[in-house]
Amino acid sequence: MKPYALALTTLLLSGTLAWADAAIGKAAPAFTAKDIEGKTHQLGDFKGKIVVLESYNHDCPYCAHHFNTGAMQELQKEITDQGGIWLVVNSSNPKSGSYRTPEQARKEFAAQKMNATAWIDDSNGAIGKAYGLKTTPHMIVISTDGKVAYDGAIDDKAVTDGDPRKARNYVREAFNALKAGKPVEVSKTKPYGCGVKY
Repeated sequence: MKPYALALTTLLLSGTLAWADAAIGKAAPAFTAKDIEGKTHQLGDFKGKIVVLESYNHDCPYCAHHFNTGAMQELQKEITDQGGIWLVVNSSNPKSGSYRTPEQARKEFAAQKMNATAWIDDSNGAIGKAYGLKTTPHMIVISTDGKVAYDGAIDDKAVTDGDPRKARNYVREAFNALKAGKPVEVSKTKPYGCGVKY
């Protein structure tokens, strides 16, 4: 094998190794990250609580649709009002037009009237890659014992118009099942939306 081909193969392999997938029923990958206010969050801080990760990019029409209709903010509030933790995760690389500086993100958080616990700056892609976040939105629900309970699409309607509230919302279903101490009926689906801008 030629040296440059070997180097390329090594690069591709190391790139593959950097990616993972959230395995249902297994421990959720630990992380430490800062939010747009400069506060550090660790997954371990939320032990005993249900955690929702939302892969976010408002430049994506699928993601924007959920916010422009107010459906995402309503779900955020519904879950956080019941003691759940909701983390908006923006994994856009700083070279991407979808990257937000903390100041820009704070303005967007307010403009969108988000009801999330925090907006995590994942511009290095560490959380996104650890959880295999592929699209915006791509949702993860973590149970009180720190295990992945749901991984996939927010709902069963991959559209950019209409009312998302009329769709079957897998995140709400997973959260409600966990709150009730019941098994999650649908634990994995294929996420839809725009590719994450790593």
